[in-house]
Amino acid sequence: MPFVPHTPEEEKAMLQAAGAGSVEDLFRDIPGEIRFQGELALPPGAPEWEVEKAMAELAGKNRPASSGPFFLGGGTYLHRIPAVVDSLASRSEFVTAYTPYQPEASQGSLQAAFEFQTMVCELTGLGVSNASMYDGASAAAEAACMMRNINGRKRKKLVLSAALDPFAARTVRTYLANLEVEIVTAPLGRDGRTRLEGVVDEETFGVLLGHPNFFGVLEDLPAAAEASRKAGALTAVQTRLIPLGILASPGECGADIAFGDGAGLGTPPWFGGPSFGFFAAKEEYVRRMPGRIVGETVDRNGKRAFVLTFQPREQHIRREKATSNICTNHALMALRGAIHLAALGKEGIVETARACLERAHLAAERLAALPGYSQAFEAPFFHEFALRCPRPAEETARKAREAGVRAGIPLSRFFPGMEDLLLVAVTEWNTLEDIQALEKALGGVS
Repeated sequence: MPFVPHTPEEEKAMLQAAGAGSVEDLFRDIPGEIRFQGELALPPGAPEWEVEKAMAELAGKNRPASSGPFFLGGGTYLHRIPAVVDSLASRSEFVTAYTPYQPEASQGSLQAAFEFQTMVCELTGLGVSNASMYDGASAAAEAACMMRNINGRKRKKLVLSAALDPFAARTVRTYLANLEVEIVTAPLGRDGRTRLEGVVDEETFGVLLGHPNFFGVLEDLPAAAEASRKAGALTAVQTRLIPLGILASPGECGADIAFGDGAGLGTPPWFGGPSFGFFAAKEEYVRRMPGRIVGETVDRNGKRAFVLTFQPREQHIRREKATSNICTNHALMALRGAIHLAALGKEGIVETARACLERAHLAAERLAALPGYSQAFEAPFFHEFALRCPRPAEETARKAREAGVRAGIPLSRFFPGMEDLLLVAVTEWNTLEDIQALEKALGGVS
C-alpha cells in the first residue's frame, strides 16, 4: 500500500514509548551548533514500486563487464565463474558467519579456510599460507613489514620494482611512511623486466616485485631471487593464482614470500571489489606471518577437526609489539575463490591458464600488426600486455568505448611518460569474435 504519514496520535504514542516529550527531545544530546536547521531537500515519499522502477532505470545505465568485448585488467579480471560458486557461497552458514573463535561451532568455516590455505600453498610452492587478507595491496604492505621484521634490524632499505602494481606500491609507502625505511625503486629494462643490478645491496632487507608484473611481463624470477639472496635480502613476489596453473611457482623460483589479489576467482569485477588477498611464505617464517592460520587437529574422539592455530596479529595482547596489526580479512570472498579453484581442479586451472595465454598472444599479434601499433615490451607475458598506440591511449580507449569495446587501461593514469601505452588484458572469457571486435575498434583509431 502507498506510504501514509503517521497521525498525531501515533506520533504521541511513539514518543511516549520512547520516553520523550517531543521529537526535539530525541536529539537533545546533540549540540545545537552541529545540528541541521530547516528542512531537508528531499522529495516526498513514494510507493515502493515507484522507487523500484526509478532505481531500475538508474541501474539500467550501467554496463556490466559481460555486456560486450571487455579487455580491462590492471589487477581486476573477468573470468568465467562456475555456477557452483554462488550456490555454495550464498549458504547462510557462510554468509552470516563471523570470526570462528569457537571451533566447535565453526567447523565448516574453518575447514573451508584450511582448504583455501592448502590450495594457495600448492600453487605458490611455499610451505604455509594464512586464511586470506583484505586484498593484494594490504598483502603487499604486510609482506614489506614482515621482511623488515625478519631482516631489518640492521638494514633499512626496501626495493620496489617500478612495475609493481601501483596500488600496492602506494599502500606499501603509506604503511612505512613513519618508519626508518628507505624505499628505492628498481628501474625497468627495455624488455619490461625489473633491473636489480646496482640497486640491491647489503643495506637491503627486502625486494618486492610482480610476476607477472603490472604490465603482464614475466620477470626472470629465479635471477631476481638469487640476486636478493646473495645480498642477504628477502624476496616477496606479487602474483596471481590462475597464471600459477602453468607457471613455475614462486617457491620453485626461490622466493621467500608470495602474495596477491584473488580478483577474478569467484569474484566478478564488481566495480573493482571486493575481492580477497592471499599470502604464503616459507614455513620457517610461520610465526612472522600476518593474519590468522587455520590448522588441522583431532577432537577428543579422534576425528579430524580444525582450529585457529595461529593468530599472529595479537594486537589485543601485545599492542605495538604485535607481529601484525591487521585485524580481519575477506573470508567470504576467499571462500568464493576456494570454491572456484576446487571446481576447476588441477586440470581445469591448467586449461584456464592456457586459454588466457593463447588468446592474449593471439590478440597481441593481431593488434601489433595494425598500422602504428606495437607491443611496448619484448619479454614474455601472460594474459596482459602493454600496447603502444599511434595516438594517446586515453583517446584510443575512448574511441574504442564509443564503438562498444572496452579496450584497455591507459597507463598514463599511473605512470607519467606512458601516454601512448594501453594495458590490454585477455582471459578465457574473451572469444575470437571479441578479439576481432577489438582489432576493428583500434584499427579505426590509427
